[in-house]
Amino acid sequence: MSITTFSSREFKQDTSGAKRAASQGPVVITDRGQPAHVLLTFEQYQRLVTSSQSIVDLLDMSEEIEFEPPKASVLSRPADLS
Repeated sequence: MSITTFSSREFKQDTSGAKRAASQGPVVITDRGQPAHVLLTFEQYQRLVTSSQSIVDLLDMSEEIEFEPPKASVLSRPADLS
């Protein structure tokens, strides 16, 4: 699956090309160089929204994870309010 990028201007001028590219993978449409929209086929969209797992299932951490953070070496000082 490849990701294709179209500027807003390119998208307006070649909408059918963007639709063809979307059949190969997501198409990112940029506005002033920043990603603004994503064009997907309906099949790709359906796969995203009909996931068999809920967000709760995806975030479930049933395994124990050992975590020993290092001691902070930064000393704090009182605020100078004068």
